[in-house]
Amino acid sequence: IGDCTRCKLCRGRKKLVFGEGSSKARLVFVGEAPGREEDIEGKPFVGEAGKLLTKIIESGMGIGRKDVYIGNVIKCRPPNNRDPEKNEIETCLPFLEEQIRIINPEVICALGRIAAQELSGRDFHMTKERGQWFSYLDIPVMPTFHPAYLLRNPSAKRQVWEDDKKIMKHLGLEVKSNG
Repeated sequence: IGDCTRCKLCRGRKKLVFGEGSSKARLVFVGEAPGREEDIEGKPFVGEAGKLLTKIIESGMGIGRKDVYIGNVIKCRPPNNRDPEKNEIETCLPFLEEQIRIINPEVICALGRIAAQELSGRDFHMTKERGQWFSYLDIPVMPTFHPAYLLRNPSAKRQVWEDDKKIMKHLGLEVKSNG
């Protein structure tokens, strides 16, 4: 991807946020786009939502963050954290697709509506469809709420835990009694 200038987002970014984690990850998390902290550090999910995601992965699921792969649909921060535009997504999606092909995980967890929408290839209604498997590149995908949503709506953490348990069961991991 290099020093990408394929869309207008390159003009406002500090750092390109490609993704990070294990190239042999059994589980890949896909978010929407980098936020302010991610743009500064050049790493995905390092702000408050990222701290919550790390807690979900490590404390809830019992997996090391370094053992999963975390990326986003787009690699540069949209201005004011707005939703990515269609042309921005179309420009970046091939890179995410190639990341997923190379890693070839057993499961993908789509974090939030935008990620679920792009991986499913259709309009996606998170409140109605989260927790229901679909497939991307022949890999099972579990859509769930984005950690930023959980920061605003802590009562949804129970639903995310239910989704995480489905992922863990699919991966053959032991599920603890609470999240």
